[in-house]
Amino acid sequence: MLNFVLCDDNQSILNRLEKMLESILINNQLSGQVVYSTANPDNLLKYIEFHPFDVVILDIDLKSDISGMDIANIIRKRNKKAYIIFSTAHLEYLMVAYKYKTFDFLAKPITAQRLEETVKRLFEDISGSSYTFFKVNNQSGYVNCDDIFFIQKQGKKAILKTSNGDFTLTSSFSNILNRLPDNFVRCHKSFVVNRNKITRIQSNNTIVFRDEDKIQCQIGPKYEKLFLGG
Repeated sequence: MLNFVLCDDNQSILNRLEKMLESILINNQLSGQVVYSTANPDNLLKYIEFHPFDVVILDIDLKSDISGMDIANIIRKRNKKAYIIFSTAHLEYLMVAYKYKTFDFLAKPITAQRLEETVKRLFEDISGSSYTFFKVNNQSGYVNCDDIFFIQKQGKKAILKTSNGDFTLTSSFSNILNRLPDNFVRCHKSFVVNRNKITRIQSNNTIVFRDEDKIQCQIGPKYEKLFLGG
C-alpha cells in the first residue's frame, strides 16, 4: 500500500486533486491511499517528520515563506526513496524542480487524464524497484520495505510482518533475501529482521520492535553472536 501526501495552498484545488487521485487508484485497482492532505506547508512538515509516506504531490508556490522546493529539499535530506511530484502553474520552475530528483511535473490546471498517466507510470516504476517494494498480489499491491518489521519463513511461503498487517509471498525465502536492502539481516533460520525497526532485545533472545511492542521474533542460537556479541 503506497501512502500519498498532498499539499497545495488552494483548498479547492487540493480537494479536487484528492478526489481525482482516490478515483484513479480505485478505478485502476492500484494499492494506494491518500493519508494526508493540507494547504499549510508547516503542517505538512510536521506530518512527514513523524509519519511514513511514499509519494508527495506538492505545489511549488505555496504563498508562504517556505516553497514546495524548500520542502522537497527537506524531504530529500531525510528520505532518498520518496517519490516527489511537483504541481504548479509557473512553468519557469521546471528545470529547477528536477534538482530534487522529481518523478514528474504536473502543470496546472491538473487534469484527471494527466494525473492518471503519472500515477500509472509511478506504479510501473515501483514494480521494477525490488530493493524498495515487494509486490504482494496480482492487483498492484505493494509493501514498502521500510514498513516491514520482519519476514518469517512458513513452509513454501513467507509472511511479511508490517505496520499495516501481514502479507504473504509465495516466492522462495532465498530469493526474498537476495532482494532485501542491507538493513535486513538473518536472526533465525525462519526469520529475517529489519534492524532499523528494533527497539530492544530481551534476555530471552526476543527482539521487540520500535512501532509495536506486541510484535516480536526470536534470535536463533546460530545468530546470537551477531546480535548479542561475545
